[in-house]
Amino acid sequence: MIKQTLGPVMIDIEGLTLTSLEQEKINHPNTGAVILFSRNYNSPEQITQLIRHIRQARKGDILIAVDQEGGRVQRFQTAFSRLPPAATYAQHPELAETAGWLMAAELLAIGVDFSFAPVLDIDCGISNIIGDRSFSQNPSLATSLASQFSQGMRSAGMAATGKHFPGHGAVALDSHVALPVDNRDLQTILNKDLQPFKHLIAEGLEAIMPAHVLYPQIDSLPAGFSTRWIKEILRDTLNFDGTVFSDDLSMEGAVSMGSFCHRAELALHAGCDMVLVCNNPVAAEQVLTHLPITQNSKREQRLKAMQGKPRFTREQLIKSRQWQQASSQISRLPHA
Repeated sequence: MIKQTLGPVMIDIEGLTLTSLEQEKINHPNTGAVILFSRNYNSPEQITQLIRHIRQARKGDILIAVDQEGGRVQRFQTAFSRLPPAATYAQHPELAETAGWLMAAELLAIGVDFSFAPVLDIDCGISNIIGDRSFSQNPSLATSLASQFSQGMRSAGMAATGKHFPGHGAVALDSHVALPVDNRDLQTILNKDLQPFKHLIAEGLEAIMPAHVLYPQIDSLPAGFSTRWIKEILRDTLNFDGTVFSDDLSMEGAVSMGSFCHRAELALHAGCDMVLVCNNPVAAEQVLTHLPITQNSKREQRLKAMQGKPRFTREQLIKSRQWQQASSQISRLPHA
């Protein structure tokens, strides 16, 4: 039997267990990852078993991802440490690395490979969808805190993903429901929004997710579909050689790019290694069957670097002194 390699598409599943159709989709050659949501979570035991079944359904490697930033974006809550919004660490900088470690260690212990974190957007005071998900309105402070958070993740055995390149914090619209337009010039963005990206790339950042935001002064396509942003600026200018994940192709910010299949083609052509198709099972099937089945050793190498390296089982983790101290410290922070 030929072992499946990591394909270029990340899909999701509907519920707490796998259907037979979902098992087939997971084993499609173009599938490379599954992203989990709150609807997939009931308890640590249930999610551990679900992840085990996902891996069993795949005749080869597969990545398991989730959004577990903290604050408003934390998919698993019951029986997990409640993490505060990133903005909280500006008042508690000594806990940023601890929080990154805690988030990563708890996910790794149940079989998740990585969380899409940290948010590297600079809050400009006008974006509700970013807001307190940003570490700070100050680029230097945001960079420092995001660096510490990602170092904590790495020390637990989890790769970090910086989002949303080149910065979603200066637009009021939410790319989940519209295509935001940022009319600033490249130099302004380089001087401010790209500071955290540049710094964390130099530190070895493993992955980046571009924004579904249009920057017309730089390119006529939104960043996630733009060779100018991904191949020229991110790869060539900033020397990033890690994984590039598209943001979800189901978001309204991607609709102007045409059909789901066309969106996937454009994102991959622009330089994404993996495209996300979430909350639309039919679209996910269309993309899986439409894209050519290809072997890409560079993509495979980048994606393999996202595989989690757990240090503990869940039982070992909650008995450890490190977890007990970290959980106690983070639980005292405001979570609103």
